[in-house]
Amino acid sequence: MRLKVALLAGAVLLAAGTTAQAETLRFAFQGDVSSLDPHSLNETFTLSFQGNLYEGLISRGPNLEILPGLATSWELMEPTRWRFHLREGVTFHNGNPFTADDVVFSFARAASEGSDMRGKVGGIAEVVPVDDYTVDFITDAPSPIIMAEWDTLYIMDREWCEEHNATGVTNVADPDAENYANLNENGTGPFMVTDREPGVRTVAVPFADWWGTPEHNLDEVVFTPIAEDATRTAALLAGDMDMVYPVPLPDIDRVEANDGTRSLTGPELRTIFLGLDQARDELLYSSVEGTNPFQDRRVRLAFYQAIDMNAIQQVVMRGQSTPSAAMVAPGINGFPDFLERYPYDPDAARELLAEAGYPEGFSVRLNCPNDRYVNDEDICIAVTNMLGQVGIQVDLMAETRSIYFGRILAQGGYDTSFYLLGWTPSSFDSYNALYNLVHTRNDDGAGTFNNGGYSNPEVDALTTQILSETDQDVRNEMIAEAWQMLHDDVGYIPLHQQALAWGVSDNVELVQRADNQFVWNWVTINE
Repeated sequence: MRLKVALLAGAVLLAAGTTAQAETLRFAFQGDVSSLDPHSLNETFTLSFQGNLYEGLISRGPNLEILPGLATSWELMEPTRWRFHLREGVTFHNGNPFTADDVVFSFARAASEGSDMRGKVGGIAEVVPVDDYTVDFITDAPSPIIMAEWDTLYIMDREWCEEHNATGVTNVADPDAENYANLNENGTGPFMVTDREPGVRTVAVPFADWWGTPEHNLDEVVFTPIAEDATRTAALLAGDMDMVYPVPLPDIDRVEANDGTRSLTGPELRTIFLGLDQARDELLYSSVEGTNPFQDRRVRLAFYQAIDMNAIQQVVMRGQSTPSAAMVAPGINGFPDFLERYPYDPDAARELLAEAGYPEGFSVRLNCPNDRYVNDEDICIAVTNMLGQVGIQVDLMAETRSIYFGRILAQGGYDTSFYLLGWTPSSFDSYNALYNLVHTRNDDGAGTFNNGGYSNPEVDALTTQILSETDQDVRNEMIAEAWQMLHDDVGYIPLHQQALAWGVSDNVELVQRADNQFVWNWVTINE
């Protein structure tokens, strides 16, 4: 299947290479956009792509600084009431005016059952329209970082959604489910989609009535998903693509040495980690019956200590990663630099497994994407081999990202026993990761991405306090305590922070943000 997609993509590349004009941006990513529905999947590439079409109340600049977006300003009226003043004169791509009604609708849609954005609206008790261009957000408790994640909480046109029966959110776990917002968009952003062929290409053009000031010189943007690393790199080197990402690590030097291309690399604010199902009384995919070995800390620690992160860094990642003891990266507020990884020690891992009652080990399935993170499948293969050395037989299931996310996330019923995932806190604050990944899952949206069901009431209590604490020193102490508890529990197995690796033609100027989001408005193509 991947070969067929690659061959089709190649045909598209040849066509693009012969007809593209200077102002056409042609770029490729390793997978397709999962959906055009802005509330369907909280995943960086999908949100990054949608962010060129839709907008949030705030935006972020090249250095991730918070800037006005669809809101021009905001103020704290009371400890639990924020007032946002909306931008006037904004229209959606279909010409409908943007008003407070669309904000109220979008926040309700994002908080609804099936939305993958519920973590971004946690703690909001009510959204109240004051007038057409003023909205109040009433929170359950004081929230000093209420708007920090709203650059990717995109506002939809209520009238358009109702007209097209798209008030519900697209279910990414069911690719055949019909939802008009899945294949069509109607945002307020600087670009609008004119052609969408899932798995083949998506075409967008500038929105002439955008309220902002264009900083690009583009007439058209053509996106082509190219799953095969070699094909993606070859397209850049041949001049068929203006920008591709990620560049496979072995190809960075080739891109640098090639006349007319360059690589852009740097640390990313994303942590790659392994999660383990600790919620079910019996694992879905394991040889162990009647009990769940991952509920035993000794087993979790054995898995941790069986993994040689230095080998993964040097061999799999070719030095382009930073092994991590934490679930967040340096640069994220509250990064616990005091934590140290548990040492690689396969002998200790075997002893722990024996103490836990598994002297011969057991089998378990590992779910892994093969087109989402840098060398994701190779990382999983390495983990599989390392665990095999201590008696754990791993059944590796590597899948394309759309199927993978539809399986392991909430919409797929957390259909996994052991999985690899990456996370960049969209607020660039530890609370985001604690709330989404660590907090016990509940109906209010907490723990939505806690796929393994880790639960510690003390960590939950700290997370709640962290949200409302306004004294930064006290808050950081709470964050540090929460991270220490998770580390002591071995609730997850953090692996590393991967490096950004983009390949760009020399005649293209763009901005590479540390959150790996690609903003088309900052692209200039020179003759």
